Amino acid sequence: MADDKTHIVSSFDEELTRLNNIISQMGGLAESQLISAIRSIVKRDSELAEKVILSDQRIDVLEQEVQDFAVRLLALRQPMADDLRQVVTALKLSNDLERIGDLAKNIAKRAQVLNQIPPIRPVQVIPNMGKLAQEIIKDVLDAYIEGDAEKAERVWARDQEVDDMYNSLFRELLTYMMEDPRNITASTHMLFIAKNIERIGDHATNIAETIYYRIKGEDLPAIDRPKNDAANFAVVEPND
Repeated sequence: MADDKTHIVSSFDEELTRLNNIISQMGGLAESQLISAIRSIVKRDSELAEKVILSDQRIDVLEQEVQDFAVRLLALRQPMADDLRQVVTALKLSNDLERIGDLAKNIAKRAQVLNQIPPIRPVQVIPNMGKLAQEIIKDVLDAYIEGDAEKAERVWARDQEVDDMYNSLFRELLTYMMEDPRNITASTHMLFIAKNIERIGDHATNIAETIYYRIKGEDLPAIDRPKNDAANFAVVEPND
């Protein structure tokens, strides 16, 4: 009987490891998608942007795999306490990572349009925003793999940096459009791109909160981090 119980526990641990591996794979793809989407803007490479758009389906497939596998675990294993939190964490993370992939795809779509018109000066800010968001995604995935609640909390706090960069760019683009109406088209696409990066930061924040709860069994300490006014007037990318 003891051997059977040990086998069941071992088998469940292997299933949790498989679930974690899928999440790590999703995270790696989402990070890569963002890097490529930003590069397609910097290099004005519409072919690369198209690859990002087409590759998004790989993340969608992995999300469905996580959903199916997690539901199966919940139904057959009926996990409790920490094991239950691990499964629920995977479900939540897969949703946020899928949304990050969608936002990277939206950036790539905007890049294809932006690459067909003359570049504008503020486009140089986008790589900096993208690099920061990419670093945050990498760090939050490391926190997940390492089971590091403190690292997750540090990542959570860094989202304010993305918000500040977005608000600064928003004001710059607004001024740029007012100075010359010919800049409106390019600037509008830039606003959509910047907003998508800002939303990627928000999803990374969600992931950090989920990881913290998974490890500590409690929510992150409440810290007031209000959005600045500019964000409230921002355009919002429609869902596909």
